[in-house]
Amino acid sequence: MTATLILEQALNGLQFGLMLFLLAAGLTLVFGIMDMINLAHGSLYMVGAYLTAAAAQASGSFLAGLAAGIAGTALFGIALEVTILRRLYQRDHLSQVLGTFAILLMCNEAVRMIWGAQPILLNPPAALAGPVELWPGFQYPAYRLLIIAVGLAVAALLYLLVVRTRIGMRVRAGASNREMALAMGSDIRRLFTLVFGVGAALCAVAGGLLGPLVAVQVGMGENILILAFVVIVIGGIGSIRGALVASLLVGLVDTVGRTFVPVALGGLLGPSAASGAGPALASILIYVLMAVVLFWKPQGLFPARG
Repeated sequence: MTATLILEQALNGLQFGLMLFLLAAGLTLVFGIMDMINLAHGSLYMVGAYLTAAAAQASGSFLAGLAAGIAGTALFGIALEVTILRRLYQRDHLSQVLGTFAILLMCNEAVRMIWGAQPILLNPPAALAGPVELWPGFQYPAYRLLIIAVGLAVAALLYLLVVRTRIGMRVRAGASNREMALAMGSDIRRLFTLVFGVGAALCAVAGGLLGPLVAVQVGMGENILILAFVVIVIGGIGSIRGALVASLLVGLVDTVGRTFVPVALGGLLGPSAASGAGPALASILIYVLMAVVLFWKPQGLFPARG
C-alpha cells in the first residue's frame, strides 16, 4: 500500500462523489420542495447516457453528443413532470413510489425498444484518452480529471444559482417551508418544473460523463439511484450543501473501501477469505456510514428544514 495508490483512490472517490452529487442535487430538491419520492430519477441518468452516446455516434463529437444529451434529457424531464408527475404531488408516498416505479419500468422498455438490449459504446474524446503526469512518478487518466473539473464547476454554478439569485431564494424557501412560500406568493408549480428540468439536466451530465467509464445499458440508473437516496438521507433532505458533502463522503468511502478492505482482510484472514468477504463487506460501508450519521443526526448533516 503506497502513497500513490492512496492518492489515486482518493481522486477516484472524488470523481465518483461529484457525479453522485449531480444526481442527488436534483433529487433532494424535488424531495425537499414537493415532498415527492421520485424513483424515476435514475431513468433520467440512463436516458442522458443513451442520448449522449447516440448523438456522439451520429455527430462524431463527444462534446456535441454531451450537449445534445443534456438538452434532450432536460426537455424529457420537463415533459415528464408536466404530463405525469404533477398528478402525483398530492398523493401519498406509496402512490408516488408505485407511479414513479412504473415510469422507471416504461423508460427501461422504451430504451430497449429504441436501442436494443445490448450495451452501446460511448468513447471519451481522443485527446483525453491517455494519462496525465501530475508530478514525476504519478499519472492519472486525463478523462477522469475532466470529470472532476466539470463536477466542481457544476457544483460551484449550482451553489451560485441557489444562494445568490432570486430563483435560488425561492428554491430555498420552498425547501425549508413550502406552505409559507406558497402563502408569500411563490409559484411553486412553475418553480418545481424548473427544478425538475435542472435536475434532469444534471442527471444527463452525470450519465454522459460516466458513459465512457461504465456500460451504457438498460437499467443502469437503478443502482446509482439507491446511492443517490443514501446521499440525500445523509446530507439532509432539501439541502444542496448537504448533498455535496454527503456525495463526497459516500464516493470516498465506497471507492477507498472497495480497494483497501479486501487488502486488509487478506492480511488478517488470508487471500481466500478476503476474496469472498472483502467485496461484500466493502459494499456495505456506505450503509454503515448512513446508520452512523442518522444515529448522530437523525435529520442528516445539513437539513434544509428546521
